[in-house]
Amino acid sequence: MNRDNEIRDVFVVADNVLSPLGKTTADNFSRLKENQSAVKAHHNPEISQQPFFAALFDNNDFLQADQKYTRFEQLLIASVENTLQNCAINIADKKTVLIVSSTKGNISLLETEPYNIDLKKRISLPHSAQLIADHFGFLNQPVVISNACISGVLAIITGMRLLRTGQYENAVIAGADVITKFILSGFQSFQALSPQLCKPFDQSRDGLNLGEGAGTIILSTNEKYHGNIKVKGGSVSNDANHISGPSRTGNELAHAIKQAMQDADVSSENIDFISAHGTATVFNDEMEANAIVIAGLKSTPLNSLKGYYGHTLGAAGLIESIISLKSLQEGLVLPTAGFEQAGPGTAVNVVAEQLNIKANNFVKTASGFGGCNAAVVIGR
Repeated sequence: MNRDNEIRDVFVVADNVLSPLGKTTADNFSRLKENQSAVKAHHNPEISQQPFFAALFDNNDFLQADQKYTRFEQLLIASVENTLQNCAINIADKKTVLIVSSTKGNISLLETEPYNIDLKKRISLPHSAQLIADHFGFLNQPVVISNACISGVLAIITGMRLLRTGQYENAVIAGADVITKFILSGFQSFQALSPQLCKPFDQSRDGLNLGEGAGTIILSTNEKYHGNIKVKGGSVSNDANHISGPSRTGNELAHAIKQAMQDADVSSENIDFISAHGTATVFNDEMEANAIVIAGLKSTPLNSLKGYYGHTLGAAGLIESIISLKSLQEGLVLPTAGFEQAGPGTAVNVVAEQLNIKANNFVKTASGFGGCNAAVVIGR
């Protein structure tokens, strides 16, 4: 039993991944083991005049008849609902907090609606988060995390830190993003999209694929979950380098990884695999590889899930952490879809085929626009 002056253990209680591959974590992991990818070629003039590769929902069967909620909000609701069905957490408790992660939210309403005071409110993430909280009956004001592509990992770290303070006992952490013309065109303007299936850490990588989906994870400090997998530590850092370009050295992400391991009270030798951000852009993968080497994890097995899900933005850190959690439980590290041969500047141990492994801990990394970096350690 933790005393008040000790750091509280933070246990994983339940989770859900809702993606084009499946409606539950189990569905998703089953299809991933069969090497199925949700990333496909699309020809949709409503989103782009040019063909593009992305992981999009073929149908919207998570949508409800209630038009009160947008597609983004209904995706969140469906993921949270599934997760709550698999645990006994009391959401109508002052000791339970909702954390919502997203990079874009309802921003695509700018495409279709006239801009006015009402729309300004409707596209705000705090407004969406409160709608979700009210739908389920959360008593506390929800916390919103929107910090570029580290949002999902940062949401997990934020939940861990809030629970450690003792202010809350349970945290429901949910993230989602959907892909629209507004969002796709932004990445096209950066010339950041690959014209084919992305190739994380590969010598011929040429850009990312976008994806849509949602992920939810519930954390708790209640000792009845003793024995569950734990969120052990986490840290964030910033490059202060460029608004859209990552650090050229990787020192800053390496700092976040080292601090996360220190927070978790584990060394690099205790990390059994890495769930990398691995966007398949030329500079991000090189920076991340540098950081992993600097952090002492050069030989540690590493994968990227972007070739299966695309980059799901504010949901990415959650979806990829949850899938990696399943990998930890099943002793199976998934291969990096699209990877064939490492190129210069990426001298890390990229998993190219399914790897059976006895694992106790993994590190999940993320980096994003503005130079933000995050790392979280999850383990037994």
